[in-house]
Amino acid sequence: MILQRSRVYLAIALAAGIASVHAQNTPPANAPRRGFGTEQADPNAPATKYSYYDAFAPFFYTKNGSEYRAATGEPGPRYWQNRADYELAVKLNDETNEIAGTETLTYTNNSPQKMGFVWMQLDQNLFKPDSRGSLIVPTTGSRNAGHGQVFDAGFTIKSVKLLGGANNAAATDVKFLIEDTRMQVFLPKELNANGGVLKLKIEFSFTSPEYGSDRMGILKTKNGKVFTVAQWYPRMCVFDDVLGWNTLPYTGPGEFYLEYGDFDIKITAQAKDIVVCSGELLNPQEVYTADQLKRWAAAEKSEKTVIIRSKDEVTDPASRPSGKPELTWHFRIKNARDASWAASPAFVIDAAKMVLPSGKKSTAISAYPVESDTASNGWRRSTEFVKESIEFNSGKWFEYPYPAATAVAGAPGGMEYPGIVFCGARASGRGLWGVHDHEFGHTWFPMIVGSNERLYGWMDEGFNTFINTLSTNDFNKGEFRSARRADMHQLAALVYTVPTLEPVLSNGPDNLKERNNGTLLYSKPSLGLVMLREQILGPERFDFAFKTYINRWAFKHPTPDDFFRTIENAAGESLQWFWRGWFVNNWRLDVGVRGVRYADSTDYSKGAFITLDNLEKMAMPVILEIKTKSGKTSRVKLPVEIWERNTGWTFKYPSSEEIESVTYDPDRVFPDHNNSNDVWTAAKTK
Repeated sequence: MILQRSRVYLAIALAAGIASVHAQNTPPANAPRRGFGTEQADPNAPATKYSYYDAFAPFFYTKNGSEYRAATGEPGPRYWQNRADYELAVKLNDETNEIAGTETLTYTNNSPQKMGFVWMQLDQNLFKPDSRGSLIVPTTGSRNAGHGQVFDAGFTIKSVKLLGGANNAAATDVKFLIEDTRMQVFLPKELNANGGVLKLKIEFSFTSPEYGSDRMGILKTKNGKVFTVAQWYPRMCVFDDVLGWNTLPYTGPGEFYLEYGDFDIKITAQAKDIVVCSGELLNPQEVYTADQLKRWAAAEKSEKTVIIRSKDEVTDPASRPSGKPELTWHFRIKNARDASWAASPAFVIDAAKMVLPSGKKSTAISAYPVESDTASNGWRRSTEFVKESIEFNSGKWFEYPYPAATAVAGAPGGMEYPGIVFCGARASGRGLWGVHDHEFGHTWFPMIVGSNERLYGWMDEGFNTFINTLSTNDFNKGEFRSARRADMHQLAALVYTVPTLEPVLSNGPDNLKERNNGTLLYSKPSLGLVMLREQILGPERFDFAFKTYINRWAFKHPTPDDFFRTIENAAGESLQWFWRGWFVNNWRLDVGVRGVRYADSTDYSKGAFITLDNLEKMAMPVILEIKTKSGKTSRVKLPVEIWERNTGWTFKYPSSEEIESVTYDPDRVFPDHNNSNDVWTAAKTK
């Protein structure tokens, strides 16, 4: 999901080129010979908060690998995961905003444990005035609050029946208990382990909120309402090998953790409405006109956007099939963790073919009211944006898995679901590209890599913000690329290393001040991956490791440890110092250039000793720019291991003349928060 007021469209291209300079790491003159004595304290060293033992402490991983999750970060040989398949049939009432229908759930228990009950999520209950989410909204307000809505909120569960017998002919009422946004269903007989199958039929209804926590809602346009519908059916809670049942309530900030399965969806609406949904439309001939079917056929072969229903046709009754007051739209999506949809009589529809690496067919689609088609950079470019974003990420990381990708202009500022996203109806230009690229970037995190968003929002928002930097650099030869490279010194001082900020690895978004979500879920994790890629591992090693993580955990449920271990194992690098400083703690970086002395004070060509100090708690590699009196500049790069057992470091630089200045981190690619000690100059020393 994208933040409404502080959208994070980072287009970062940090320089990684370093001049080839040989630097000899020789010990200072007073260092003891190998194997004897202890190092003497440097009387000239400044006071420091840095502890090399803390930064490089052992036991970062608190448990060993197991048969379920291997020490390498990949699923173990006995990894298991449960499955939830849904048949959903609902009807939309445009006048009352009610959505009512039935759900047939087929739940497969692949775990090694029997189950006497199961848990389901009832997310619409967030909008009840006495819900936990409503009661914890601060007086200053929240984007996840009800915004003063008064309506018949929450699910009405009319019945829950256990299905069985031939063709599910036997249906038995079962006991259920609703607690806030969760429902516990008690089973008359335990569900077997290792493949036991449960079938439930649930009758439900709810009234859609107009503002649904910026994730769904109703947009009023001059040609009718735009319904963007999500969290719309009782959904299975995940049962996993980490926590068992994951039953944290939905309070607004935290997003979702869901099982994978197949969805068969039937949506009945007035004939004037056009419905778009996750997945493939199975009955287009019943819901589109003959002319529109021809346009669909053309769009599926065209790399340029084809108009299916133009803005001039929106008010033309002939643009909808005649003869029936209602139509039923039938969709299917496979191996997905959720499904969502939108409906409106106001939709302009256009589409184009997407070119995927395997040659598999998929279509980019946009649905928006005429009010959104106001400029050359407005929603008329939406399908182009969807197509380019998905094609880039499919080639770079993992192929897009769904038969369609639909962008809907609606009430939410930006929200993602498998195969469909809801974006602000007024967005245009760079903002429209950014929100499309971000929301469809969520296809990879968390739709393909199914992490627990309720606990670890940074594993989808931050990772997605990172891949957005690469897709934005690539799009249309850098049309929306940032003109300036990010200044990590400035960002660190303003945001990332503020002492009062929570760590990234907090207990979910619910554990963070809402004002800090943009930093801790989106931009700080993203910039951490940028540093890993550009400065620490290099693009080739990082890209291989990151792609390995995606492929290992595609359609599975990784934890932070699985990510950390995979990157380390695939890249061949211990990065526990980095995870500890950037993700686990809110540590700061402050490296200073203390001084320069020459091996021979009368002959500068015999080399110079340069001394650095680490003054804060974080460790990072070092990049130095050294300028000599003649104006020649060179770069030296030192590994992070210089801080593994030192708070200060002196190395010998093979100078051939007097050094005029030494600058730490000249490109400002590391988060050093204190610039006052980054530059040593001979003039200042003299």
